[in-house]
Amino acid sequence: MLLVDCGEGTQRQLLRSTLGLTELDAILFTHFHADHVLGLPGLLKTYDLQGREHPLELIGPSGLGDLMRAFSPFLGRLNYPLELREVRDGDAVERDGYRLLARAVRHRGPSLAWALVEDGRPGVFDATLADELGVPHGPERGVLLRGAPVTLDDGRTIAPEQLVGPGRRGRSIVLTGDTVPCNSVVDLAAGADVLVHEATFAAEDSERAKETQHSTAGGAALVALEANVRLLALTHVGLRTAPRDLEAQAREVFPDTVVPRDFDIIVIPLPERGTPRLEPRAARRGRREAVAPEVPDDRPREVLP
Repeated sequence: MLLVDCGEGTQRQLLRSTLGLTELDAILFTHFHADHVLGLPGLLKTYDLQGREHPLELIGPSGLGDLMRAFSPFLGRLNYPLELREVRDGDAVERDGYRLLARAVRHRGPSLAWALVEDGRPGVFDATLADELGVPHGPERGVLLRGAPVTLDDGRTIAPEQLVGPGRRGRSIVLTGDTVPCNSVVDLAAGADVLVHEATFAAEDSERAKETQHSTAGGAALVALEANVRLLALTHVGLRTAPRDLEAQAREVFPDTVVPRDFDIIVIPLPERGTPRLEPRAARRGRREAVAPEVPDDRPREVLP
Protein backbone atom coordinates (compact mmCIF):
# COMPACT_ATOMS: atom_id res chain seq x y z
CA MET A 1 0.00 0.00 0.00
CA LEU A 2 1.58 3.24 -1.17
CA LEU A 3 0.63 6.87 -0.56
CA VAL A 4 1.93 9.63 -2.82
CA ASP A 5 2.44 12.84 -0.83
CA CYS A 6 0.70 13.55 2.47
CA GLY A 7 -1.08 16.87 2.46
CA GLU A 8 -3.11 18.38 5.25
CA GLY A 9 -6.29 16.39 5.83
CA THR A 10 -4.91 13.04 4.64
CA GLN A 11 -5.97 11.23 7.83
CA ARG A 12 -9.46 12.68 7.61
CA GLN A 13 -9.86 11.61 4.01
CA LEU A 14 -8.56 8.12 4.70
CA LEU A 15 -11.06 7.73 7.52
CA ARG A 16 -13.86 8.86 5.21
CA SER A 17 -12.78 6.26 2.66
CA THR A 18 -13.20 2.50 2.59
CA LEU A 19 -9.46 2.16 3.29
CA GLY A 20 -9.48 3.67 6.76
CA LEU A 21 -6.13 4.20 8.47
CA THR A 22 -4.57 1.15 6.89
CA GLU A 23 -0.89 0.56 7.57
CA LEU A 24 0.96 1.98 4.60
CA ASP A 25 4.17 0.32 3.41
CA ALA A 26 5.68 3.50 2.01
CA ILE A 27 4.97 7.17 1.37
CA LEU A 28 6.44 8.66 -1.80
CA PHE A 29 7.03 12.39 -1.95
CA THR A 30 7.12 14.41 -5.13
CA HIS A 31 8.38 17.55 -3.35
CA PHE A 32 8.13 19.26 0.02
CA HIS A 33 5.82 22.22 -0.38
CA ALA A 34 3.40 22.58 2.50
CA ASP A 35 0.31 21.31 0.67
CA HIS A 36 2.12 18.03 0.03
CA VAL A 37 3.60 17.32 3.49
CA LEU A 38 1.63 18.96 6.31
CA GLY A 39 -0.42 15.84 6.96
CA LEU A 40 2.66 13.74 7.69
CA PRO A 41 3.34 14.49 11.40
CA GLY A 42 -0.22 13.69 12.43
CA LEU A 43 -0.33 10.48 10.41
CA LEU A 44 2.98 9.27 11.87
CA LYS A 45 1.82 10.00 15.43
CA THR A 46 -1.51 8.26 14.85
CA TYR A 47 0.31 5.14 13.72
CA ASP A 48 2.40 5.36 16.89
CA LEU A 49 -0.67 5.65 19.10
CA GLN A 50 -2.19 2.66 17.32
CA GLY A 51 0.83 0.56 18.29
CA ARG A 52 2.25 0.17 14.82
CA GLU A 53 5.30 -2.11 14.68
CA HIS A 54 5.78 -2.55 10.92
CA PRO A 55 8.48 -0.26 9.42
CA LEU A 56 7.33 2.68 7.32
CA GLU A 57 9.48 3.84 4.43
CA LEU A 58 9.56 7.48 3.37
CA ILE A 59 11.02 8.04 -0.10
CA GLY A 60 11.54 11.41 -1.72
CA PRO A 61 13.91 13.90 -3.34
CA SER A 62 16.80 15.69 -1.73
CA GLY A 63 15.70 17.45 1.44
CA LEU A 64 13.71 14.60 2.98
CA GLY A 65 16.11 14.40 5.92
CA ASP A 66 15.84 18.15 6.47
CA LEU A 67 12.04 17.90 6.44
CA MET A 68 12.02 15.20 9.09
CA ARG A 69 14.41 17.15 11.29
CA ALA A 70 12.05 20.13 11.05
CA PHE A 71 9.14 17.89 12.06
CA SER A 72 11.00 16.19 14.91
CA PRO A 73 9.78 18.60 17.67
CA PHE A 74 6.19 17.65 16.81
CA LEU A 75 6.85 13.94 16.44
CA GLY A 76 8.93 13.07 19.46
CA ARG A 77 9.84 9.40 19.68
CA LEU A 78 8.13 6.88 17.39
CA ASN A 79 7.93 3.27 18.53
CA TYR A 80 8.20 1.80 15.04
CA PRO A 81 11.02 1.98 12.49
CA LEU A 82 10.92 4.96 10.14
CA GLU A 83 13.20 4.48 7.14
CA LEU A 84 14.20 7.50 5.03
CA ARG A 85 15.43 7.21 1.47
CA GLU A 86 16.42 10.18 -0.67
CA VAL A 87 16.51 9.52 -4.41
CA ARG A 88 17.71 11.45 -7.43
CA ASP A 89 16.72 11.80 -11.06
CA GLY A 90 16.84 8.39 -12.73
CA ASP A 91 16.94 6.32 -9.56
CA ALA A 92 14.90 3.12 -9.32
CA VAL A 93 13.51 1.54 -6.17
CA GLU A 94 13.00 -2.19 -6.61
CA ARG A 95 9.96 -3.70 -4.88
CA ASP A 96 8.31 -7.11 -4.90
CA GLY A 97 6.72 -7.44 -8.33
CA TYR A 98 7.26 -3.85 -9.46
CA ARG A 99 9.71 -0.97 -9.38
CA LEU A 100 9.42 2.74 -8.68
CA LEU A 101 11.19 5.08 -11.07
CA ALA A 102 11.97 8.72 -10.22
CA ARG A 103 12.50 11.52 -12.71
CA ALA A 104 13.20 15.16 -12.00
CA VAL A 105 10.51 17.64 -13.09
CA ARG A 106 10.41 21.43 -13.38
CA HIS A 107 8.98 23.02 -10.26
CA ARG A 108 10.29 25.22 -7.48
CA GLY A 109 12.88 23.21 -5.55
CA PRO A 110 13.80 19.52 -5.87
CA SER A 111 10.78 17.77 -7.40
CA LEU A 112 10.18 14.29 -8.77
CA ALA A 113 7.62 12.48 -10.86
CA TRP A 114 7.07 8.84 -9.96
CA ALA A 115 6.33 5.83 -12.14
CA LEU A 116 5.11 2.53 -10.73
CA VAL A 117 6.03 -0.12 -13.29
CA GLU A 118 4.82 -3.68 -12.81
CA ASP A 119 7.13 -6.55 -13.74
CA GLY A 120 6.55 -8.15 -17.11
CA ARG A 121 4.70 -11.44 -17.36
CA PRO A 122 5.37 -14.61 -19.38
CA GLY A 123 3.61 -15.04 -22.68
CA VAL A 124 0.46 -17.12 -23.12
CA PHE A 125 1.02 -20.87 -22.82
CA ASP A 126 -0.54 -22.92 -25.66
CA ALA A 127 -2.04 -25.79 -23.66
CA THR A 128 -3.67 -27.37 -26.73
CA LEU A 129 -0.38 -27.62 -28.60
CA ALA A 130 1.30 -28.90 -25.43
CA ASP A 131 -1.21 -31.75 -25.33
CA GLU A 132 -0.51 -32.52 -28.99
CA LEU A 133 3.24 -32.59 -28.33
CA GLY A 134 2.76 -34.88 -25.34
CA VAL A 135 3.96 -32.49 -22.66
CA PRO A 136 2.56 -33.92 -19.41
CA HIS A 137 0.44 -31.91 -17.02
CA GLY A 138 2.95 -31.17 -14.27
CA PRO A 139 6.15 -29.29 -13.48
CA GLU A 140 7.37 -29.55 -17.09
CA ARG A 141 4.82 -26.98 -18.17
CA GLY A 142 5.91 -24.60 -15.45
CA VAL A 143 9.54 -24.95 -16.59
CA LEU A 144 8.54 -24.06 -20.15
CA LEU A 145 6.50 -21.11 -18.97
CA ARG A 146 9.54 -19.79 -17.10
CA GLY A 147 11.57 -19.91 -20.34
CA ALA A 148 13.60 -23.12 -20.04
CA PRO A 149 13.46 -26.21 -22.29
CA VAL A 150 12.33 -29.64 -21.08
CA THR A 151 13.25 -33.12 -22.24
CA LEU A 152 10.42 -35.63 -22.43
CA ASP A 153 10.65 -39.31 -21.55
CA ASP A 154 10.97 -40.25 -25.24
CA GLY A 155 14.06 -38.05 -25.58
CA ARG A 156 12.48 -35.14 -27.43
CA THR A 157 13.42 -31.65 -26.26
CA ILE A 158 10.68 -29.05 -26.25
CA ALA A 159 11.78 -25.41 -26.42
CA PRO A 160 9.73 -22.74 -24.66
CA GLU A 161 9.39 -20.82 -27.95
CA GLN A 162 7.26 -23.69 -29.29
CA LEU A 163 4.58 -23.23 -26.65
CA VAL A 164 4.93 -19.82 -25.02
CA GLY A 165 4.00 -16.60 -26.80
CA PRO A 166 5.84 -13.27 -26.50
CA GLY A 167 6.23 -11.84 -23.01
CA ARG A 168 3.49 -9.47 -21.84
CA ARG A 169 4.17 -6.12 -20.26
CA GLY A 170 3.00 -5.22 -16.81
CA ARG A 171 0.88 -2.22 -15.93
CA SER A 172 2.28 1.24 -15.26
CA ILE A 173 1.08 4.45 -13.67
CA VAL A 174 2.88 7.80 -13.58
CA LEU A 175 2.24 10.61 -11.08
CA THR A 176 3.84 13.94 -11.84
CA GLY A 177 3.46 15.94 -8.66
CA ASP A 178 3.69 19.69 -9.34
CA THR A 179 5.41 20.61 -12.60
CA VAL A 180 5.24 22.45 -15.87
CA PRO A 181 4.94 20.13 -18.90
CA CYS A 182 8.40 18.72 -19.51
CA ASN A 183 10.24 16.09 -21.54
CA SER A 184 11.19 14.05 -18.49
CA VAL A 185 7.50 13.32 -17.84
CA VAL A 186 6.93 12.42 -21.50
CA ASP A 187 9.83 9.96 -21.33
CA LEU A 188 8.73 8.51 -18.00
CA ALA A 189 5.10 8.14 -19.09
CA ALA A 190 5.73 6.68 -22.56
CA GLY A 191 3.06 4.03 -23.12
CA ALA A 192 1.80 4.19 -19.52
CA ASP A 193 -1.66 2.93 -18.65
CA VAL A 194 -2.46 6.00 -16.54
CA LEU A 195 -0.81 9.40 -16.30
CA VAL A 196 -1.84 11.41 -13.24
CA HIS A 197 -0.84 14.95 -14.16
CA GLU A 198 -1.39 18.18 -12.28
CA ALA A 199 -3.69 20.78 -13.87
CA THR A 200 -3.67 23.75 -11.55
CA PHE A 201 -4.77 26.27 -14.19
CA ALA A 202 -7.01 26.70 -17.20
CA ALA A 203 -5.81 28.00 -20.57
CA GLU A 204 -6.73 31.58 -19.75
CA ASP A 205 -4.31 31.48 -16.79
CA SER A 206 -1.36 30.12 -18.76
CA GLU A 207 0.91 33.03 -17.80
CA ARG A 208 0.20 32.43 -14.13
CA ALA A 209 0.99 28.74 -14.67
CA LYS A 210 4.40 29.64 -16.08
CA GLU A 211 5.15 32.04 -13.24
CA THR A 212 4.38 29.44 -10.58
CA GLN A 213 5.76 26.47 -12.56
CA HIS A 214 2.47 24.64 -12.76
CA SER A 215 0.53 23.17 -15.68
CA THR A 216 -2.66 24.00 -17.51
CA ALA A 217 -5.14 21.29 -18.41
CA GLY A 218 -4.23 21.67 -22.06
CA GLY A 219 -0.52 21.40 -21.28
CA ALA A 220 -1.09 18.18 -19.36
CA ALA A 221 -3.13 16.84 -22.28
CA LEU A 222 -0.28 17.54 -24.70
CA VAL A 223 2.07 15.53 -22.47
CA ALA A 224 -0.43 12.63 -22.44
CA LEU A 225 -0.75 12.80 -26.23
CA GLU A 226 2.99 12.82 -26.82
CA ALA A 227 3.56 10.00 -24.31
CA ASN A 228 0.75 7.92 -25.86
CA VAL A 229 -0.79 6.98 -22.52
CA ARG A 230 -4.10 5.16 -22.23
CA LEU A 231 -5.80 7.46 -19.70
CA LEU A 232 -5.04 10.94 -18.37
CA ALA A 233 -6.23 11.85 -14.86
CA LEU A 234 -6.01 15.53 -13.94
CA THR A 235 -5.32 16.37 -10.28
CA HIS A 236 -4.11 19.32 -8.18
CA VAL A 237 -7.05 21.21 -9.64
CA GLY A 238 -7.02 24.90 -8.71
CA LEU A 239 -9.93 26.97 -7.47
CA ARG A 240 -10.11 29.39 -10.40
CA THR A 241 -11.88 27.02 -12.84
CA ALA A 242 -14.57 24.38 -12.44
CA PRO A 243 -13.24 20.82 -12.86
CA ARG A 244 -15.63 20.08 -15.72
CA ASP A 245 -14.24 23.07 -17.65
CA LEU A 246 -10.65 21.87 -17.14
CA GLU A 247 -11.71 18.42 -18.31
CA ALA A 248 -13.29 19.91 -21.43
CA GLN A 249 -10.14 21.86 -22.25
CA ALA A 250 -7.98 18.76 -21.88
CA ARG A 251 -10.33 16.60 -23.95
CA GLU A 252 -9.95 18.93 -26.90
CA VAL A 253 -6.37 17.65 -27.07
CA PHE A 254 -6.60 14.23 -25.43
CA PRO A 255 -10.11 12.73 -25.35
CA ASP A 256 -9.34 10.00 -22.81
CA THR A 257 -9.19 12.42 -19.89
CA VAL A 258 -10.91 12.32 -16.50
CA VAL A 259 -10.86 14.64 -13.51
CA PRO A 260 -11.24 12.35 -10.48
CA ARG A 261 -13.19 13.59 -7.49
CA ASP A 262 -12.35 12.70 -3.92
CA PHE A 263 -12.76 8.96 -3.31
CA ASP A 264 -12.94 8.00 -6.98
CA ILE A 265 -11.01 4.88 -7.96
CA ILE A 266 -9.20 4.25 -11.24
CA VAL A 267 -9.15 0.55 -12.06
CA ILE A 268 -6.27 -0.57 -14.26
CA PRO A 269 -6.92 -4.01 -15.79
CA LEU A 270 -4.15 -6.08 -17.31
CA PRO A 271 -3.57 -4.66 -20.80
CA GLU A 272 -5.21 -7.58 -22.58
CA ARG A 273 -8.30 -7.36 -20.38
CA GLY A 274 -9.46 -3.84 -21.10
CA THR A 275 -8.70 -0.17 -20.66
CA PRO A 276 -8.38 1.82 -17.42
CA ARG A 277 -11.68 3.12 -16.12
CA LEU A 278 -12.90 5.56 -13.50
CA GLU A 279 -15.27 4.30 -10.82
CA PRO A 280 -16.90 7.36 -9.22
CA ARG A 281 -16.96 7.50 -5.40
CA ALA A 282 -16.03 3.82 -5.19
CA ALA A 283 -13.80 4.41 -2.15
CA ARG A 284 -16.31 6.48 -0.20
CA ARG A 285 -18.00 5.16 2.90
CA GLY A 286 -21.80 5.21 3.05
CA ARG A 287 -23.57 8.57 3.36
CA ARG A 288 -24.49 7.88 6.99
CA GLU A 289 -20.79 7.73 7.82
CA ALA A 290 -19.91 10.91 5.95
CA VAL A 291 -18.65 13.81 8.03
CA ALA A 292 -19.41 16.48 5.42
CA PRO A 293 -22.13 16.99 2.79
CA GLU A 294 -21.57 16.25 -0.86
CA VAL A 295 -20.13 19.13 -2.91
CA PRO A 296 -21.57 19.75 -6.40
CA ASP A 297 -19.13 18.94 -9.18
CA ASP A 298 -18.98 22.52 -10.48
CA ARG A 299 -17.74 23.95 -7.20
CA PRO A 300 -14.17 23.91 -5.83
CA ARG A 301 -13.44 20.90 -3.69
CA GLU A 302 -10.50 19.36 -1.93
CA VAL A 303 -8.34 16.84 -3.73
CA LEU A 304 -7.38 13.62 -2.01
CA PRO A 305 -3.58 13.34 -2.17
